[in-house]
Amino acid sequence: MQQPPPPPSEPPRGHGPANSHWDGSGGGHGPRDGHGHSFGDGQGHGPRDGHGHSFGDGQGHGPGDGHGQGPPSGGGHGHSHGHGPAAPVSQHLRKVIAAVLIPFATAVVVGLVVLWPGGAPPHERTGVGFDRQTQSATVTKIEEVDCSSVNASGVPPTGDTSTAEGSSAQQQANGTCKKATIRVDTGNDKGRTFTEIVQPDQSRQLDQGQEVVVAYEPAAPKDLQYSVTDVNRRFPMALLAGIFALAVVVVGRLRGVMALVALAISFLVLTFFILPAILQGSNPLVVAVVGASAIMLTALYMCHGLSARTSVAALGTLISLLLIGVLGSGFIGWASLTGNTDDNTGLIHGLYPDIDMSGLLLAGVIIGSLGVLDDVTVTQTSAVWELHAANPSMGWRGLYRAAIRIGRDHIASVVNTLVLAYAGAALPLLLLFSIAQSSVGTVANSELVAEEIVRTLVGSIGLVASVPVTTALAALVVSADRPGTPATEPAPAPARAGRGRRRKR
Repeated sequence: MQQPPPPPSEPPRGHGPANSHWDGSGGGHGPRDGHGHSFGDGQGHGPRDGHGHSFGDGQGHGPGDGHGQGPPSGGGHGHSHGHGPAAPVSQHLRKVIAAVLIPFATAVVVGLVVLWPGGAPPHERTGVGFDRQTQSATVTKIEEVDCSSVNASGVPPTGDTSTAEGSSAQQQANGTCKKATIRVDTGNDKGRTFTEIVQPDQSRQLDQGQEVVVAYEPAAPKDLQYSVTDVNRRFPMALLAGIFALAVVVVGRLRGVMALVALAISFLVLTFFILPAILQGSNPLVVAVVGASAIMLTALYMCHGLSARTSVAALGTLISLLLIGVLGSGFIGWASLTGNTDDNTGLIHGLYPDIDMSGLLLAGVIIGSLGVLDDVTVTQTSAVWELHAANPSMGWRGLYRAAIRIGRDHIASVVNTLVLAYAGAALPLLLLFSIAQSSVGTVANSELVAEEIVRTLVGSIGLVASVPVTTALAALVVSADRPGTPATEPAPAPARAGRGRRRKR
C-alpha cells in the first residue's frame, strides 16, 4: 500500500518582528528588534541583550546579558539577540540610589514649604521702567504734519549742528512728523483717545490699525497721562510658541509632550516660587538652589522616566550645581561684583533695598547653567549604559575610559554654546566698547563685562566637571550591580517540523 505524500513543510516559527533568522526545523524566539536563530529541533530564547543557546532538544534561556546553554544532546542551536534598552539594575542597587536621592528630594520639598512666599510684597508704583501701569491700545489715525508746526523740534542749546544732537534737531525741524491718534482699549479709560507726535528719526514708527502698549501716569496732566511705550507683539510671540510646541511634539512624540509639561512646571516654579521668595527677602542663593533642584528633579524624571539611569544623571547634576554655587560665591565676592550694574537692577535695589544683589547674580548663574547641565549628565549616563549593554564584561575603568572620550567631544560644543549665548546677550554692550576703542583689559575689568565673564566661566567649569563626575558615577553604578537570579521562563511548545532535514522515523 502506497504511503501518502508527506505534508508540505511549514514556514519557520520565529517570534519577534523583523530581523529574525531561521534555519533548520526549530523555533526561534527573540523580542523586539532581536534575532532568533534555531538549528535542528532546539528552542532558543533570549530576552533583551541576552543570548540563549540550545543544543539538540534542550532549552536555552539567556536573560539580561547572560548566556544559557542546554544539554548537548543533538544538533540544535537556538540564539537570540535583542538591541533594546539596557536591562534594569538590581533591587540592591536601586536601594543604594534611593538612599541618596530620597533624602535629597525630601530636603527640596521641605525647602519649598519653608521658603514658599505668599506672593510678591506690594509697593507704590514709581512710574519708572517696567514699574508702570500699562494698557492695550490701537492706533486709529495717522496724519502727516510739519514738525515745526507742532514744536516737535528745536535748535540745540549750543547752536552747533555738527554734533549728533544738533544734526537730529535740524533734521526734525526740516522734516515731516506723524500725528497719531490712539484709542485706549482696556482699563477704566477704555475708549479714551489721545494724540502723540512721532519724530521722523524715531526708531519705532506707528501705523494706522497697529496695536500698541501705552503707559498710564495718573499724576500727570490729563493730556499727558498716556504715552506709547511699546508695540503689542503678543500674537506673533504666541504663534512662535505654538510652532515650537508643535515641532517638539511631532519630533519627540510622547517624550516631547512630557518635555513641554516639564517646561511649564519650570516656569511655574520660577514665577511662583523663586522670584516672589527673593522679593520677600529670602537668601537668593538658597532660593535658587532649592528652586533649581525642584526644576531638575521634575524635568529629568518626567522626560526620561523613573529609572536608575535618570537617578545617576540627577546625582551628577546635583554635584555640578553645588560646585557652581561654591565657585560662583567665591569669585563674585573676590571680584567685588555688586550685581547692581544697570537701570533695571538699580530699580530693583531701590524698590527692595533688602535684596542681596550679589546673591541675585549668583542665583542667575546657577539657574542659567541648569539647562545645559541636564543635557550633559543625561548624555553621559546614557553613553555608559549603552556601552555596558554592548559589552557587559567591561569593568568600571573600561566603561569610564570609553565614555569619557564621548564626553570630551561634548565638552567642546557645550562650552562654546554657553560662551556664545552670554556673548550674544551682551552684544550691544560689547559694541559700545568697540566704538569707544577700549582695550581688552579695560573692557574685561568693567563690572558689566566682568559679571558676564564670571557667569560664563563659572558655568563652564561646572559643565566641564559634570562630564567626569557623571561618567564615574554611572560607571561605578553599572559595574557594581548585583543582579538577582532571573525568573525561569516557561518551556515553549515543541517546534513543528519545517524545511530542513526530516526526522528519521
